[in-house]
Amino acid sequence: MDELEEIKRRKLLELQRQRELEELQRQEEARRQFEAQKRAILKVILEPEARERLTRLKLAHPEIAEAVENQIVYLAQAGKIQSKITDEMLVEILRRAQEKKRETKIIRK
Repeated sequence: MDELEEIKRRKLLELQRQRELEELQRQEEARRQFEAQKRAILKVILEPEARERLTRLKLAHPEIAEAVENQIVYLAQAGKIQSKITDEMLVEILRRAQEKKRETKIIRK
């Protein structure tokens, strides 16, 4: 009987690992699809100079570039962006993102 229980336990562990692997694969595929969709939206909504600036920023400050990209994609999907974003407009968006990041709140007790 112990041998049968051990086989059942191994089979259950194997099934659990397989499910975890499948879930990781699904998450990775969803992430890839999101990234592809994001790139497509950015390609349409950004002018070439702005896209180039964002690419350079991604090399130097990936977290800022990611946040700005997500913000632009969200606004585009919400229909709040009516025209292409120029380099000057992107510079202003980046400036505002930096100002928000640098805001410091001091709370005294």
